[in-house]
Amino acid sequence: MADPKGFLTTGREVAKTRPVAERVKDWNEVYVPGSLLPIISKQAGRCMDCGIPFCHNGCPLGNLIPEWNDYAYREDWTAASERLHATNNFPEFTGRLCPAPCESACVLGINQPAVTIKNVEVSIIDKAWDSGDVTPQPPERLSGKTVAVIGSGPAGLAAAQQLTRAGHTVVVYERADRIGGLLRYGIPEFKMEKSHINRRIEQMRLEGTKFRTGVEIGQDIDAAKLRRRYDAVVIAAGATVSRDLPVPGRELNGVHFAMEYLPLANKVQEGDLTVPPITAEGKHVVVIGGGDTGADCVGTAHRQGAASVTQLEIMPKPGEERNPGQPWPTFPMLYKVTSAHEEGGERVYSVSTTHFEGDEDGNVQALHLVEVEFKDGKLEQKPGTERRIPAQLVTLAMGFTGTDQSNGLVQQFGLELDQRGNVARDESYATNVDGVFVAGDAGRGQSLIVWAIAEGRSAARGVDRFLTGTSALHAPIRPTDRSLLV
Repeated sequence: MADPKGFLTTGREVAKTRPVAERVKDWNEVYVPGSLLPIISKQAGRCMDCGIPFCHNGCPLGNLIPEWNDYAYREDWTAASERLHATNNFPEFTGRLCPAPCESACVLGINQPAVTIKNVEVSIIDKAWDSGDVTPQPPERLSGKTVAVIGSGPAGLAAAQQLTRAGHTVVVYERADRIGGLLRYGIPEFKMEKSHINRRIEQMRLEGTKFRTGVEIGQDIDAAKLRRRYDAVVIAAGATVSRDLPVPGRELNGVHFAMEYLPLANKVQEGDLTVPPITAEGKHVVVIGGGDTGADCVGTAHRQGAASVTQLEIMPKPGEERNPGQPWPTFPMLYKVTSAHEEGGERVYSVSTTHFEGDEDGNVQALHLVEVEFKDGKLEQKPGTERRIPAQLVTLAMGFTGTDQSNGLVQQFGLELDQRGNVARDESYATNVDGVFVAGDAGRGQSLIVWAIAEGRSAARGVDRFLTGTSALHAPIRPTDRSLLV
């Protein structure tokens, strides 16, 4: 147990962010470097050793949170890193990007501020990298089996690392020019610097995982031929089809999907571009969608020098406290202010876009919206609330609708889809095609990074059992993963 009285004597403190005026001028992570080190042991000491750690259930990975909290409190960072890696391949990713459902399930959070689990996690892994505790773990022997992993996001990388460590020869195929999927080109640099991805990729290379970039399965390589080439295949291609907004004026120049806009900003940081082809500089920017991707667009627009930034959300503004329908330990929908929102801009709730207005050259110049409200469970427009706002750049950040079917991957494999348009799979993550498995958003639908890693690990266990008849790989045991209990 950590400090028996820690939750009584120590208040919650979180990582400090750099001043807004400073950080909007660069693309470095928003947090003050080293700000957690003086406080993190005491913060870990707030863990209650509550007997039934609901944080385990809140975390899709089943992270051993009380255990590594105790080690962090005692400043045994090597042991803390070992416990952290026992369930999570990439804690530096989740520690920066996960919305921390574990904290929503923290027992202390019933009537006090929850333990800063996410901050403890990222502190442990950063210290582990600095001290050399993170090393390659190549297998002792090879199985002679080969596996292709399609997609190099968190699900694909987790599956690949687990299967490589099990002794299989694994090749990861990525259609982009760099490994990382949405971690690389969907997450802005100010949320996670890409050096964190690069060093994990290097660790995986030294363990034996092979990577092929610039290769799109279904286009560059026929999926059916790929299946014949490998003993098993894991599809971790994500849910990359962006939800569109089919209103008048959608075709105007300056209206883009978020995933057309954000990758270009990241390519500037990678050194591929000097100036992004789509930029917010000097423009009135409207972001449609109130989620994390929308917030990423807001923060990116600030750094590009937007004249103004407005974020629209069709749903009502969430409350700052749990509502009765989302009791502890469920993950509540709460009003949150991200680092991007701290930097400025306006957030408008309960509005719907009716149409875009263009100039004589076909460029968007304004957006027309109307207020909406729920009536009898349906959203209806409120008469007399129409208004016009300037918009010279509009980004659509309304989520994703499923796996890309335009490249032939689904058809060439002969995959069945579920009612939501995701690749159908059974409890072992196997598809209807023998030897083909699916993990992450491609099978689950748009979800969290922590779910992606959990699914990658679970799919790897399914593949390992398919190839060898058994598996020693650890995977999160979730209610929907009943086969893992056998």
